[in-house]
Amino acid sequence: MTHENCLFCKIANGTYSSKTIYEDERFRVILDIFPLTKGHALILPKEHFANIYELPDDWCGDAMKLAKKISITLKEKLGCDGINIQSNNEIAAGQTIFHFHTHLIPRYKDDEQTQHSVIALKPTNPTDKELDEVLLKIIK
Repeated sequence: MTHENCLFCKIANGTYSSKTIYEDERFRVILDIFPLTKGHALILPKEHFANIYELPDDWCGDAMKLAKKISITLKEKLGCDGINIQSNNEIAAGQTIFHFHTHLIPRYKDDEQTQHSVIALKPTNPTDKELDEVLLKIIK
């Protein structure tokens, strides 16, 4: 199922042109038109799922297998030094297009991106007690 007004549905299904680097029956992988680094790609499902919460489990597994496959290709072909694999889900996490997608961001030693610029998060330093409180909330 696709949404008629969804930009990524249109790109994933070939209605809008893209720089496609891979395609199968479920996914299209394209070069991002606003790349953070050379080779920055997006994995787009051809069906519409707003975020990871809506993505069926088997699609999640297939998306991660595809992320690995394309990451290996990017490393071999572009000679990058590493890869960030990132998915933003909901506004608070930076999602701006509400069609699930995964970013594959090749990293280069001289790419002028700092370790925290891609995710833009500052680590905290909770106490063991605070970690235990969170743990108990999650596992109960």
